[in-house]
Amino acid sequence: MRSPRLWFVILGMLFTAVVLHVRGDVDRVPPSQPLNEFPVNIGTRSSIDTPMAQETLDVLGKGDFLNRVYTPASEASATGQSDRSSVGLFIAYFPTQRTGQAIHSPQNCLPGAGWTFQSSGITVLTDATGKTYRVGEYLIVNGTTSQEVLYWYQMQGRSIANDYKAKLYTLVDSIRYARTDAALVRITSVVGPGEDRLEARKRVIDFAEQITPMLSAYVPN
Repeated sequence: MRSPRLWFVILGMLFTAVVLHVRGDVDRVPPSQPLNEFPVNIGTRSSIDTPMAQETLDVLGKGDFLNRVYTPASEASATGQSDRSSVGLFIAYFPTQRTGQAIHSPQNCLPGAGWTFQSSGITVLTDATGKTYRVGEYLIVNGTTSQEVLYWYQMQGRSIANDYKAKLYTLVDSIRYARTDAALVRITSVVGPGEDRLEARKRVIDFAEQITPMLSAYVPN
């Protein structure tokens, strides 16, 4: 038997589709910088882009994507490669979320890639400007590999940690502002062998607090 939550999502998506169809075919999309111009250096970390397979891009749909690994410069130069102190940053920005363009939740994508969600929660970040962000915090496991993960939806200046709330806000914004643009921001870091999870947690939170003031240039408020 399907849960009430699932029915809520299904009904919400159907209602959104109807509203968007009635309202018209064109969303209002504010100008923004392309994600490939996002800073390649964050604090002491430098980055390399990680190419995405065409199959993955086909699944994601028409959007702007950033997939990078940020590594501390001293460690990169010493080892010649990223290690457990590296931080992965993935941003998927969709100027419109009409049929076939909805953001794919990590709750669906990561299990499909072999990852299991071992724990989950909500944490609040505070960036250098004093702005707070509610983000989802997860520990995921694939075999012997564990990763600390933060992800949230960024839309119209809001940070939304919950998949269902993000869909609801998309519906509300489509009606009120003729906007369905939004981004998924995901930050990951491997929990190294013998490393306390709290170290990896601090690593991703520190990184998130560094990048959040930059997001509005690439994901319009």
